[in-house]
Amino acid sequence: MNNQQAILGRLQKMQLVVKTRKRGLHKGSRQSSHFGSSLEFSDFRAYQPGDDIRQIDWNVYGRTQKHYIKRYLDEQELAIAIYLDATSSMRAITSKWEFSKQLAAFLSYIVLASEDRLFFSPVASKNLQAVRRKGAVSSRRTYLEILSLTENEQTGEFITSLQNTVTKNQQLTILITDGLEELDKVEALLKKLSSLKQEIWLFQVLSSEEILPTYMGDLKLIDSESNIAVNVSINPIIISDYEKRLKEHNRGLERLCRRYGGHYIPVVDDSNLQSILFHELPSRGLIR
Repeated sequence: MNNQQAILGRLQKMQLVVKTRKRGLHKGSRQSSHFGSSLEFSDFRAYQPGDDIRQIDWNVYGRTQKHYIKRYLDEQELAIAIYLDATSSMRAITSKWEFSKQLAAFLSYIVLASEDRLFFSPVASKNLQAVRRKGAVSSRRTYLEILSLTENEQTGEFITSLQNTVTKNQQLTILITDGLEELDKVEALLKKLSSLKQEIWLFQVLSSEEILPTYMGDLKLIDSESNIAVNVSINPIIISDYEKRLKEHNRGLERLCRRYGGHYIPVVDDSNLQSILFHELPSRGLIR
């Protein structure tokens, strides 16, 4: 618990870095490149007809006999959506599901602690509800709620479910999924998000067993989403072919993210989450 508190204490001082193409509609804690009426002073400029005379700095006038007004940086909040893959396939491997929930919980905590607006959705879940929250007062409660998410129902596909629920008024969309669906479906989703002028981060979370399988011999494999069983005989040749196809698929994901201006972030469920949050993402310019 003390370690958790220490991590949250560090995250409370951090922000997600978004090169947004849209301005937020509400006040927040971020300095916008636009000028407004916050208390964060920027500089002076010469008075022009139509300016508010209450903004004239009379101390400067006393020294220069010229009228100057103060300019302030406007503070704008960001609207950030985090979509957590809650499909049966994502939950089939406990370590992958728990890691993904922790990642979603920590990122949601940062969003709210930064006074940004959060939309969090456990995609494809039949029992779990999406949440819309704003403000640091909700940060810890949201963090704990995401960690405690449970879903036992069989679900459909991540992208199919998300296509119908994706929200429009976001500056940043974060996808946390294993990314194992067909690339043409992934492209259609990224294209849609890009057309909405949303920045995209795609976290591909895989288990170490999915990356380097250790299974050998005759097995019955059951699709966690369709529940269809297939009898297979696993040998080193099949494993090698699987690993090759997975690498090609992941390279395809990375290319698609680049094509649509997004960030592709592959992680393994046995990775050190603190290292990702405090080193990898800051080094990539995604968190500061």
